[in-house]
Amino acid sequence: MSRSSVSFVFPMFNEAENIGEAIRRATALAREIADDYEIVVVDDASTDGSGDIVDAIAVRDPHVKSVRLAVNTMFGGALNEGLRRSAKDVVIYTDSDFPATEGDIKRGLAVMSDADIATAYSLALKDASFKRIIMSKVYNFLVRLLFGLRLRDINSGLKIYKRPVLDGLDLKSRSPFIDVEIFAEALRRGFTIKQFGLIFELRTKGSSSISRIGVVLRTFRDMFAYKLSRPW
Repeated sequence: MSRSSVSFVFPMFNEAENIGEAIRRATALAREIADDYEIVVVDDASTDGSGDIVDAIAVRDPHVKSVRLAVNTMFGGALNEGLRRSAKDVVIYTDSDFPATEGDIKRGLAVMSDADIATAYSLALKDASFKRIIMSKVYNFLVRLLFGLRLRDINSGLKIYKRPVLDGLDLKSRSPFIDVEIFAEALRRGFTIKQFGLIFELRTKGSSSISRIGVVLRTFRDMFAYKLSRPW
C-alpha cells in the first residue's frame, strides 16, 4: 500500500510490563510506514498501573491516545472502543505484548493492496496445552459452522482494516467474539478478507487473560446472541 495515515489500536489489561515497549515499537514503525499516525491504547480497567503508564506517555506524545474504561469488559469492549476512537485510513490492531514483528505488519500491509482486511494466522502453536488446543478447535469449528467464516485463526493477534470496513459498525460483542462479529459484518457488506501466516513471538512478560473462564463463557454467550440477532 502507498503511504497513508495509520492507527495502531491496543486493547490492554494488566500489561504494565509490556505496554511501554509496545508503544515505542509502534511509534517507530508508524513513522516509517505512514505520513500521519496515532496510537490508541484502551485500558480495560487494569489493576497493575498500566493505565497510568499510558497516561504519562500520552502527556509527552500527542500521537498517543489514552482511553480508560471504568469496568473490565473482557477484551471486546476495549477493542470496540479502540476501533471507534481510531481515525486514520488504515487501522492496525495487535495485542499489547506486540506479538508480531514489524516485518510481519509490513507483509500484512502489502496484502492490503487488493483486500479490505488482512488477518494473520499462526504457523506454530503459541500454547500447546490440551485445554487451549481443544478450546480453539471447538471455537473455530463453530465459527465456520454458524457464520461461514473459513478463517484459520479468527482470534489471532494481528488484524489490519481499511477505514470503510469499520465505518458505521454498531458492534454488540464485549468479548473476544467481537472479531467474528467484525468479519461477519464485513462479508455481509461486501468487503474482502485475505489471510497470511506468521510465527507469533511468545509472550515473555505478563500473562494473557483471554482464557479466563469468565471470558470464555461471555464469548460463547455473545456468539449465540449474535447468531440469533441476524437472519442467516
